[in-house]
Amino acid sequence: MPAPTDATHLPIREQMEALIRRKQKEITEGLESVDTVKFHPDEWERGNDGGGGRSMVISNGSTFEKGGVNISVVYGNLTPGGVVAMKNDHADLELPIDPATGLPVAEGVKFFACGLSMVIHPFNPHCPTTHLNYRYFETWNPDGTPQTWWFGGGADLTPSYLYEEDAEHFHTLHKKALDKHDTSLYPKWKKWADEYYLIKHRNETRGIGGTFFDDYNEKDPQEILKIVEDSFDAFLPSYLPIIKKRKDMPYTEEEKKWQLIRRGRYVEYNLIYDRGTQFGLRTPGSRVESILMSLPEHASWVYNHHPAPGSREAKLLEATSNPREWAK
Repeated sequence: MPAPTDATHLPIREQMEALIRRKQKEITEGLESVDTVKFHPDEWERGNDGGGGRSMVISNGSTFEKGGVNISVVYGNLTPGGVVAMKNDHADLELPIDPATGLPVAEGVKFFACGLSMVIHPFNPHCPTTHLNYRYFETWNPDGTPQTWWFGGGADLTPSYLYEEDAEHFHTLHKKALDKHDTSLYPKWKKWADEYYLIKHRNETRGIGGTFFDDYNEKDPQEILKIVEDSFDAFLPSYLPIIKKRKDMPYTEEEKKWQLIRRGRYVEYNLIYDRGTQFGLRTPGSRVESILMSLPEHASWVYNHHPAPGSREAKLLEATSNPREWAK
């Protein structure tokens, strides 16, 4: 499917870039309102590879131990190996064939990608980690003819201790944002998140889910852009009230140890399964610091650890082993 054109609007890639720049500012200011430190900017470029980004990083605050709200706008050539690696998840992505040789063209395909990706790791084990990512991708053949385009993204919650009212609040607001456009989206994207965030070797999910979608070009691109914008707008109202409620709760050393074990699971998932991490590390000239920003500063692996039956820790594992419907 060719990249979209619309004479009455700026190209979708330009509209998406403007949106992520605006949302980066809104989200960082919102998160700063519940902490005592500010985000600091880190601008970066891909050099000769094309594009760059702006990482906004927070660390060692009173609320957030580590976090980043990053935007990237990158373009260049996606190598044949990169195309092959991505094709299973993106049906319209094609590797052009050189008619003279019958072999894949050495240049691969030209691409443009922009997105906002964020992960926030709070100090207090009663405050959940959160992740959000919304992105846009398009490709061209080596001769400049358009090839395909898609949107992807979502938002999810990863608590160490399960508060059902928090899970319901987070899911319900994201469902409402999607229901304004199409009531079939939330059930599909919630199920997709439960499947996508599965840590297969543990047979448990990373957290209590949220939404996830990828390779999405089934509607008019202007409509999808509005779905993405409304999903962005749902984030701060879905997360900040939880943080305000939990950030000053007392916690024990044992609860902190459990948080570090759960963060170990977060690391396992992101390094082994996460598509964004894999794409970033495969893309020449990518910013490794920004890609690995999602990892917590501290994590733990305790040999053969199992929480006591009936404990709050076991309650969380039950929720991650058997995903539930949270939205009201």
